[in-house]
Amino acid sequence: MEKVIYLLWRDPQTSRETFVRRLRSEVAGQLQALGAQGLQLNLADADVAPAAGLRQENNRPLPDASLSLWLDSANGPSRRPFDNLIVTATARMAAYLVCESVAIRNTRFPATPGERTHGFAQVALLTRPPRLTPEAWLDIWRNHHTPVAIDTQDNFQYVQNLVVLALTHGAPRIDAIVEECFPPAAMTDPQAFFDAVGDEAKFQRNLTAMIDSCNRFIDFDKIDVLPTSQYCL
Repeated sequence: MEKVIYLLWRDPQTSRETFVRRLRSEVAGQLQALGAQGLQLNLADADVAPAAGLRQENNRPLPDASLSLWLDSANGPSRRPFDNLIVTATARMAAYLVCESVAIRNTRFPATPGERTHGFAQVALLTRPPRLTPEAWLDIWRNHHTPVAIDTQDNFQYVQNLVVLALTHGAPRIDAIVEECFPPAAMTDPQAFFDAVGDEAKFQRNLTAMIDSCNRFIDFDKIDVLPTSQYCL
């Protein structure tokens, strides 16, 4: 079983509502009929409009959605029918083979197939700073930053996807794709995001610890962050 993440951009001539509706219904059903073993959509839709302040867009334009597929094989001939279908529904797409690590499994608000997951899902696209070797970068991110991210935030799902290979021509360089789910209040309340509602001192401690940890392995002028609605299908 292999996991492929597609970043999807809509045609500007297509409304956001039409794009989202087509992905959730027509495209999702066709991908399942092709034999996808698992499917998850992350959509920058109207439900996450309150989280606009959390967007970080350093490599423009940000994708409008991401699609995770679990396939028996991501090899070109096996994947091609899926790619061809996705191309017809998007203005642009980029696909990545990833190695998935689930640091926090969603047991607080389990997803119901086909329905919107509680809260919102933050998708972050990371590139390794040139000051770090691949080995050092992975060690900091996976072995040192992970507990900080868990201890300082109210995230109820945390998935780390290490990019193994770009699968499509012209795909932007990305070294990791991170998915984190937060409660609805975290869209607009920094204290809710950092698990410190009503406690300014704790909020400042958690915020400082998180920023210090991120600074060790992320260049903030390179990262992209997209708030989304998550649908597990």
